Amino acid sequence: MAYFGVDSTLPPASPDAAVAAPQAPTVPGQHPSAPIPVQGPAVGSSIRVALGESGADVFPLILGGAEFGWNVDLESSHAILDAYAELGGNAVHTADSYSSGRSEHIIGQWLQSRGLRDDIVLAVRVGGHADNPGLGPVNLVRAVEASLTRLHTDRIDVLYLDATTDPGSSLEDTLATAEWLVGAGKVRAIGVIGYSAAQLVEARIFASAGYPRITVLDVPFNVLRRHEFDADLRLVAGAQGMAVTPSHALEHGFLAGRQRSRLRGALSVRGAQLAANLNRRGNRTLRALDAVGAELGVPDAAVALAWLLAQKLVVAPIVNAYAPQHVEELVQGVGVRLSRSQLSDIARASE
Repeated sequence: MAYFGVDSTLPPASPDAAVAAPQAPTVPGQHPSAPIPVQGPAVGSSIRVALGESGADVFPLILGGAEFGWNVDLESSHAILDAYAELGGNAVHTADSYSSGRSEHIIGQWLQSRGLRDDIVLAVRVGGHADNPGLGPVNLVRAVEASLTRLHTDRIDVLYLDATTDPGSSLEDTLATAEWLVGAGKVRAIGVIGYSAAQLVEARIFASAGYPRITVLDVPFNVLRRHEFDADLRLVAGAQGMAVTPSHALEHGFLAGRQRSRLRGALSVRGAQLAANLNRRGNRTLRALDAVGAELGVPDAAVALAWLLAQKLVVAPIVNAYAPQHVEELVQGVGVRLSRSQLSDIARASE
């Protein structure tokens, strides 16, 4: 198991190493044996993968903002974002529909107050806000403008077009509008969610005529929903070189393993989502994650993410967090490499 590229196979130091090594400076009043503070950039800042042909290089874990402004308040959201950035993360995902735009407000305030806009790859899903619903030309432009205002920025690095909110819009009209947004510098790359394999093929034909290419694909995908990433969609995404950024990577938090019994009384939205997997299949899957996690010394959430990252085409899962310590657990999944037998055991348990 490797963490953030640290090589555990380095030869031992020579007997004279301790003599030759310079003494680390100590802080006045600090005990000589106290841990030396780590300074400089986070180790994770050196880990970047190409986000398909979008032109962006990202940390292999995208922090989602779905909980910001809903289950997580402003101060806690900023603490989560700080923890992610301090660990080397550089990609944040939100949507204009999350908390009716409140998530975008929170992320925008964080980017502005920390001065990190140029360091963060900002991904935004549009199409679901009540004021500008769907992907028609007028509402699409208005949605992007509104998101830019809430985010306190002049550009969106990856714009996800959400076809699940408007399956009837003309693909050509949507891509023509996207072309204008890219040409105006408001959007840098195009991603999608909810498009079929046939629509992606059609979109590539339009791209040959000058429309922007779709370079990123979001699919609800995890070990419990792996069959939903159907063969045709997978084949087309692979043939077109798309980067897959799975949402629902932890199945609404279930795969983190914290909730294993049904709650009494009325269920919240989150409680109902968790309860849907509290069955034999879900319990088998958690036990498989437990076993691998105990073997590797990492939490279940990290194992679930490592499983996803081992799947072909997957570049960076989108994961939400409720607290800074959750970010630390999630980031561990980037450094875990599962063996074939471990991958097989997890997949078999989730059948």
